[in-house]
Amino acid sequence: MCPFETERLRVDYFTLDDANFILELLNEPDFIQNIADKGVRDVAGAEAYLRDGPLASYAKHGHGLYKVTLKHSGEPIGMCGLIRRDVLEDPDLGYAFLKRHHGQGYASESCAAVLDRGRRQWNIGRIVAITAPQNTGSIRVLEKLGFRYESERRLFEDRPSSYFICDP
Repeated sequence: MCPFETERLRVDYFTLDDANFILELLNEPDFIQNIADKGVRDVAGAEAYLRDGPLASYAKHGHGLYKVTLKHSGEPIGMCGLIRRDVLEDPDLGYAFLKRHHGQGYASESCAAVLDRGRRQWNIGRIVAITAPQNTGSIRVLEKLGFRYESERRLFEDRPSSYFICDP
């Protein structure tokens, strides 16, 4: 699936060399509030997150969360991808971007490309997404991508999540 480019972005596999970026992203207040506190507090923790998360997912499923960088500068700005979760029947579209890059269409642009590739390369049908009910920016991204609200669910640590579905 990777690497690939969109008009403004490059989407590629994470490596352990991305630990400093992951450390920054996972400790942003918006990430902790809207996704979760992953407990990553140092570079070693970020490396463990990468090994146990994206890198393990690539090995097991052939896909996972990918690093998103600005094409013109190479600056890492976020991540997006299709995640297999034990609590969900279908692949989950996941994404997170540094706050300073919100509101510029990067999530929509990269996620649309990931959805397209997931459907073409792996014949993935239904894709789901979950977000915090108060995360209006994420909800707008999902609606723009063609997802429809299905229900509120309690999937993680008994926190409410808005559950969205996108059929092919």
